[in-house]
Amino acid sequence: MAPPSKKSNSKKPKRVDKLRGASKKPFKPRIRQNDPVPSEAIALQMEDEVPDFPRGGKSFLSRQEHDDIRAEVDAEFEAGERKMKKKNSKTTKKIHVMEDDMGSLFGGGITGKLPRFANRITLKNISPGMKLWGVVAEVNEKDLVVSLPGGLRGLVRASEAFDPVFDDEIKDAEGNFLPRIFHIGQLVSCVVLQLDDDKKEKGKRKIWLSLRLSLLHKGFTLDVLQEGMVLAAYVKSIEDHGYILHFGLPSFTGFLPKSSQAEDVEINTGTILQGVLRNIDKAHKVVYMSCDPDTISKCVTKDLKGISIDLLIPGMMVNARVQSTLENGVMLSFLIYFTGTVDIFHLQTTFPSSNWKDDYNQNKKSMADQEESWPRTVTFIALGTWEGHYPKICPSGVNARILFIDPTTRAVGLTLNPHLVNNKAPPCTRCDIYDHSKVVRVDRGLGLLLEVPSIPASTPTYVTLFDVADEEVRKMEKKYREGSHVRVRILGFRNLEGFAMGTLKASAFEGSVFTHSDVKPGMVVKAKVIAVDSFGAIVQFSSGVKALCPLRHMSEFDIVKPRKKFKVGAELMFRVLGCKSKRITVTHKKSLLKSKLAIIISYTDATDGLITHGWITKIEKHGCFIRFYNGVQGFAPSSELGLEPGCDASLMYHVGQVVKCRVTGSVPALRRINLSFIIKPMRISEDDMVKLGSVVQGTVDRVTPHAIIVNVTAKGCLKGSISTEHLADHQGHAALMKAMLKPGYEFDQLLVLDVEGNNVILSAKNSLINSAQQLPLDLTQIRPNSVVLSSTRIICLNQGYICNIIETGCFVRFLGRLTGFSPRHKAMDDQRAVPSESFYIGQSVRSNILDVNSETGRITLSLKQSHCLSTDASFIQEYFLLEEKIAKLQLSDSKDSELKWAEGFNIGTVVEGKVYDAKDLGVVISFEKYNDVFGFITHYQSNGTKAKRGSTVQAVVLDVAKTEHLVDLSLKAEFLDRQKQESSNSQTGKKKRRREAFKGLQPQQTVNAIVEIVKENYLVLSLPEYNYAIGYASVSDYNTQKVPQKQFLHGQKVTAIVMGLPSPSTFGRLLLVLKSVSEATETSFSKRAKKKSSYNVGSLVQAEITDIKPLELRLKFGIRFHGRVHITEVSDENVSENPFSNFRIGQTLSARIMAKANKSENNGKHHQWELSIKPELLTGSIEVENKLADAEFRISTRQRVTGYVYKVENEWIWLTISRHIKGQLFILDTSCEPNELQEFRKHFEVGKAVSGYVLSANKEKKLLRIVLHQFSVSDGMLNGKVLNLDDQHSNPPIENLIPHICEGDTLGGRISKILPGVGGLLVQIGPHLYGKVHFTELEVSWVSDPLSSYHEGQFVKCKVLEISHSEKGTVHVDLSLQSSLDGMHNKRVEKIDNLHPSMLVQGYVKNVTSKGCFIMLSRKLDARILLANLSDGYVEKPEREFPVGKLVSGSDENLKCRVLSVEPLSQRIEVTLKTSSATSVMNSRANDFSSILVGDIISGTIKRVESFGLFITINETNMVGLCHKSELSDDLITNIETKYKVGDRVTAKILKVDEQRHRISLGMKNSYIKEPTQENGFDDGTQLSTFLENNSHEIQNLDIEYEDEEYPVLSQAESWASILPLEVDFDDLDHSNLDDSVSQNQILTNEANTMDEKNKRQAKKIAKEKKELEIRAAEERLMQNDAPRTADEFEKLVRGSPNSSFLWIKYMALMLSLADIEKARSIAERALRTINIREESEKLNIWTAYFNLENEYGNPREEAVMKVFQRALQYCDPKKVHLALLGMCERTEQHKLADELLEKMTKKFKHSCKVWLRRIQLVLKQHQDGVQSVINRALLCLPRHKHIKFITQTAILEFKSGVPDRGRSMFEGMLREYPKRTDLWSVYLDQEIRLGDGDIIRALFERAINISLEPRKMKFLFKKYLEYEKSQGDEERIESVKRKALEYANSTLA
Repeated sequence: MAPPSKKSNSKKPKRVDKLRGASKKPFKPRIRQNDPVPSEAIALQMEDEVPDFPRGGKSFLSRQEHDDIRAEVDAEFEAGERKMKKKNSKTTKKIHVMEDDMGSLFGGGITGKLPRFANRITLKNISPGMKLWGVVAEVNEKDLVVSLPGGLRGLVRASEAFDPVFDDEIKDAEGNFLPRIFHIGQLVSCVVLQLDDDKKEKGKRKIWLSLRLSLLHKGFTLDVLQEGMVLAAYVKSIEDHGYILHFGLPSFTGFLPKSSQAEDVEINTGTILQGVLRNIDKAHKVVYMSCDPDTISKCVTKDLKGISIDLLIPGMMVNARVQSTLENGVMLSFLIYFTGTVDIFHLQTTFPSSNWKDDYNQNKKSMADQEESWPRTVTFIALGTWEGHYPKICPSGVNARILFIDPTTRAVGLTLNPHLVNNKAPPCTRCDIYDHSKVVRVDRGLGLLLEVPSIPASTPTYVTLFDVADEEVRKMEKKYREGSHVRVRILGFRNLEGFAMGTLKASAFEGSVFTHSDVKPGMVVKAKVIAVDSFGAIVQFSSGVKALCPLRHMSEFDIVKPRKKFKVGAELMFRVLGCKSKRITVTHKKSLLKSKLAIIISYTDATDGLITHGWITKIEKHGCFIRFYNGVQGFAPSSELGLEPGCDASLMYHVGQVVKCRVTGSVPALRRINLSFIIKPMRISEDDMVKLGSVVQGTVDRVTPHAIIVNVTAKGCLKGSISTEHLADHQGHAALMKAMLKPGYEFDQLLVLDVEGNNVILSAKNSLINSAQQLPLDLTQIRPNSVVLSSTRIICLNQGYICNIIETGCFVRFLGRLTGFSPRHKAMDDQRAVPSESFYIGQSVRSNILDVNSETGRITLSLKQSHCLSTDASFIQEYFLLEEKIAKLQLSDSKDSELKWAEGFNIGTVVEGKVYDAKDLGVVISFEKYNDVFGFITHYQSNGTKAKRGSTVQAVVLDVAKTEHLVDLSLKAEFLDRQKQESSNSQTGKKKRRREAFKGLQPQQTVNAIVEIVKENYLVLSLPEYNYAIGYASVSDYNTQKVPQKQFLHGQKVTAIVMGLPSPSTFGRLLLVLKSVSEATETSFSKRAKKKSSYNVGSLVQAEITDIKPLELRLKFGIRFHGRVHITEVSDENVSENPFSNFRIGQTLSARIMAKANKSENNGKHHQWELSIKPELLTGSIEVENKLADAEFRISTRQRVTGYVYKVENEWIWLTISRHIKGQLFILDTSCEPNELQEFRKHFEVGKAVSGYVLSANKEKKLLRIVLHQFSVSDGMLNGKVLNLDDQHSNPPIENLIPHICEGDTLGGRISKILPGVGGLLVQIGPHLYGKVHFTELEVSWVSDPLSSYHEGQFVKCKVLEISHSEKGTVHVDLSLQSSLDGMHNKRVEKIDNLHPSMLVQGYVKNVTSKGCFIMLSRKLDARILLANLSDGYVEKPEREFPVGKLVSGSDENLKCRVLSVEPLSQRIEVTLKTSSATSVMNSRANDFSSILVGDIISGTIKRVESFGLFITINETNMVGLCHKSELSDDLITNIETKYKVGDRVTAKILKVDEQRHRISLGMKNSYIKEPTQENGFDDGTQLSTFLENNSHEIQNLDIEYEDEEYPVLSQAESWASILPLEVDFDDLDHSNLDDSVSQNQILTNEANTMDEKNKRQAKKIAKEKKELEIRAAEERLMQNDAPRTADEFEKLVRGSPNSSFLWIKYMALMLSLADIEKARSIAERALRTINIREESEKLNIWTAYFNLENEYGNPREEAVMKVFQRALQYCDPKKVHLALLGMCERTEQHKLADELLEKMTKKFKHSCKVWLRRIQLVLKQHQDGVQSVINRALLCLPRHKHIKFITQTAILEFKSGVPDRGRSMFEGMLREYPKRTDLWSVYLDQEIRLGDGDIIRALFERAINISLEPRKMKFLFKKYLEYEKSQGDEERIESVKRKALEYANSTLA
């Protein structure tokens, strides 16, 4: 066959859209002969398990093209290798052209020539917004992997798996929520969000998808839905009778009855379901669904007229007709308007042969014949089964499902796959090697289609041309015949298409690993290291599959530098640890590589006794976690680690270590494996084994930090361990016992609690040992409602101990692992108590068995003390037993004879000793025989006697503490008298009386006792009825050791039960048990005390000090009453520094009850009463209660108070003034020294007394604001009232008064902000008060850069210079930071009177202009330096030579600053920096006041004309004098400006010279010049001087008023300059501040006030506009009454108000009316030169008028306007100038110029919303197209925060001037993004109301009120709706709105 002609090759396919073209990279062969096989499926990739078919992105070619290619290949083969390469390149280009045609998408109908290929999705044409059908391939924790058409794979983030409405519900349910909602094989519809950058490699690029139904169902409304339609929905909630469904749209919801639910589907919240619409309730906006799978699979979408492509959803089944056959598929038409294609892999036949087109060609013909007669209905066709028995395609059509939709190109892909048509995912087969695979079809030049004999059904498999053989195959159709059989290896599977990808290469069958599926855990492979990083190494197998070797698995030991161990390129042996989701991990540990033991890859592999290798992943106290292959994990308890008892596992093992272990047990269902490191356990006979619950003996081997290791005395050599908690029943004794134990100590009795391997767990608790026989070992030995307790030898019951404590309760353990649980509400009587605060681990407890569940093995207990009260004395008996043992251990190194000291101190005997010392709590006694034994007598036992130091006393022994060598004694008469009586009798009589003392006592007998001594753990009691016998009772019990105990007082009467008489087992003590608390009696013997069981406010009580706190005394009184004495209730006057210094714990004192106990303030078990020990209250009358009731909050300002510090915060010191009154002291009020402020916490410790003065008070909060220094307050300021103090975080009114701060005060401050430039500092001097430090007040001397030594937050010492109040009530404080404030420094020039010409001054540069600069001489005075006076030479750039902030010093020889002239009245100062001596001499002469005398006649020139007089410069001097208007003429002059002009020469007489103030008064009356002075009436100038002095203040005021009145004029040009042709548009002009001082004050106000910045600007703008309106009205009245008509009149006006653009524009208009164009131009130029440079807005008005002038009279007009425009850009804000010119163009309808100008503006000011809006406004006015393009450009350029404003204004413009539908679309788009913004709803509604379409307006209102908003916003919407209906609707509609509002209110309240 001849090759194709050049003409055919030159034709290129046309690009229909952006997706039609493909990459232009030249074709490169994918694989060469003998090259290694590449693998691109390493990690998670975009594509499926194999690359996209065909390999390398190739496509199907036509038969003609196949023949062409073959012809070329044959010619190349015969021509030779070199020629073959050239031909290959040509062929490649041709294939590439075909690939471009095949890789593109087409849609939108068929016009002209039909396409050659079917639509196919590839990486080249996929785009965001495309809708695809896919199947879930992987479900991970954070994402989903979805298999897409064409073998692509997409990723779905967890956040995109459902709409945001379900975020909280699903994530709160479980952390791993995706597996609950999705499953592998689930068909899903998705939307493409984005595609990774195409710069990445093909295998690395990812497609990001979304499953949100809000995107899929975009455009769906209730009107579009029809019955029988299939829709997907979320399960929003699960109800009793069904499921509430959510379709991702707010317009309607759904309901699925449980009867319509599929039986085998598990439904959870968030699950995506497909359902058929059964019924639509439009009234309630509810659709009813059915989820029957059969029904869903058969439902076909009906033909809908007007259906849009947006309503097509992937997976939707349609009835289609064959339109034509294509090269690789079929074209179908469906739903009347749409066409779609089906590629060859989605046909109905599973194995299409090479002549598959024949069936479709025949049907095509028959369809053409019957096309006119076909009804336009949809008929369902049964497609048969998967086995291949399909009926012929009937003319009525076929059923197909939509595979993908591309809204951009309108391309639609369909599928006829039987599984997909039946709404089921095709089955997958495993990757394996199949020997007898049949060749079904050979695609010449492309590949082979095989039928693989898999089970249960054959699988279609495609082998690409490049996978056919390792070498190049030229004639594939000859080598592989249809029907032949081949051996194939499955590489991967396309889940959606249902076919596999395979290879026939011989190399694929050689290696053990070819794909990820070949990797098996435990296999040993060889791999090459390709990368090494800090986390591990990346290795690659020979097939290209990659794996990770973690850092811990690179070696047996930790590797610090892994790159030295692993070299890139090295080939090493590895063992596979696991393979999950194509993530393969391997190990290089030699012990694992060489291991011959069986491996565990699943929990079922772990059989008992199996020995294997594993590696440690975690080490804990109770054992080690071991990891095996494939993620299997086991646990080895500490007893099975092979360590000796007490050894720390972390010291013997390390994480990552390989260990050999033995499986001791496994539960695969629970994923649990028990392990042991002991490979061969020791075999111990049953006789040698110790049994649980047996009592053994042991010897201490060693003591570890956590346990005691003992050698158990038994037949087997066993070791045991005793934890610290199990050494004693008492927690304190256990710690002491452990400290005393040493190796070799023998335990007589130890209880075996548990056996862990060779380690025996023991306990030395006596309570457990004594009840060993009764302790339960299993559930059968426990019966409910039985008390399990520690027993004595008489009562044989059981005991337990706490083994763990959690928040919800306690776990109690008995023997072995038998454990019961006591819930929190069953563990404690006090339900508010916390288990961890009431119990400790290891505590001995008694428990009441409540329930035993034999099925679950759970035991429920009660630990309440009320249920488990002790009925014996075992607890206190064990206490004394342990005390005896500890005492012996303390003396184990000494002789036993030293214990005989205790024999001399028997209970009840009298001993003699000397007073050694007197303590706060009692008296210390020493004994001659025993130097290390001391006695102690409490105050209660002293019987009122005061023993002196060194005196001898005889006392009775009450208690002996052998561990402390302490004896408690008593001097009470009842004990001593009994001893005296006994001393008179014989020895035998004494023994008889001792026996008689206990003769009447019997066990279980109830007796009355008195508390003698209160110990920490027990009480020493006396029994008066039994000759004052001494007994002992515990204050706690087993279950209440950690619970706060009841407090007992000395002398308190209690009731007890006798439990043990004195005997050796009780150590000679009488043991008692207290009865319940409710049976306790009073504390005193007297009848008066018995009556005081309750107390009232005002009662006087006797109380004992129990504790001394920094701010209070804790006392106890009465029976279990507790109180406190506040630190302010000690003395009558709070002046003492430490009022508690004279009090001691245990001291008894009298106190007055001030208030009852407040239970709400209770922090513990007891409520505290408020007491007072003030002398005036104690000695006062009993009617103190009435005084307390009348007490009020009476605090006056300036009152001195004293308080005590109780809290110190960062900025506040809190004081307690009394029990209820608190005080605040601000940090800056504590001192003025910075170092003290820095460390103020050291000066104000808790409890320190602080005195100060009340600045303000808050009665409600009872809070005072205090300052340390005294201050004076004027009556006019406070009117004698108490200042109210608001909350400290608000702006209190007191800050506006600041009565405690006066001018001249020295304060402490903190720098809050460093103002920019020369703004100075903002210093905080109060909580909400700030002062400003001027730049000249920062340092004492003039220094460069004075701000360098300051930083924000720094404490400073400052002086108040001036305090001023504004009209708004704000306070301005001027401060100075000059350290020397008493005159020993360079004082600043504060007054202009202190300046005189030639004076040297210093200052800082404040501002620099092109004409000179201004310098600051002080905070009030500025001076000007003209450009000519900056230097003797030429200054090229003043801003560089004189930057802002530079110091200009008069003392510098090189830079001398001298005063040239001073104008006191106008406050103008001019200085020079010239250094020439001639100038200095001339200036000194020119400013010499001594050269002029009063009465001299001088000549001069008028310098300035003011309304109050003339300023005249005296000739040949620099001096200026003032001639007041009263001295101008003998006649009355009404208007000075009309008679005198600047520059006029005049003659005047000197009337007065004031050298100090540098003022000269002149007179110009003719009588002064012509007549003698005496004739004027002023004989010596005295009267004139008096007149001027009296009126000087008036003159200054006139000057100030002139300045103030000038400003409003400057801001009124907007209203007055709109005169054509000099119109000025001020819509877009911003008015700045009037001068620099105003801006500085604004900065200070902004920093000092806490008001919101926006509110301040608004208030300022309103006040300014109001003032401007008043001035404008006044000036308009003046203009109307006396409008200027001549040039002279205007000249007078502009002299008086030179900065008023209004007057200048009027002046220009006058010249234009006289046709004097050039004069008008000169006036404009003059105005631009005259107006102050700071008045930018006024200058802009002149420029705008200039534009209008040149636009009307310029020649040529455009050139003249542009010249003025270019000049204006140099002086004003460019944006404002452009807007001004644009306004002129729009008014004069110069559209072309306006378009050009706007085009430039949108580029120059692309971030300005105003510019873009003007652009859109002009386009709409001109009715041009392209509004959308302008909007798109604007949104790209504008910042994101301006988008809402821009779109809103654009939409409004569309409603007013454009197309309302476009405006609606914009509003709808914004509301979809921000549905809860009521401002958008309001504007949208206003625009619709203006148009007046009632249906649209009401529909919009209904949408708005159905949104879930807060009540305030809903009220606004309902109110607006009601107003509309009142104006446009009828009564029925009004009532409907009211009813809906009421329903909303009721639902909200409910």
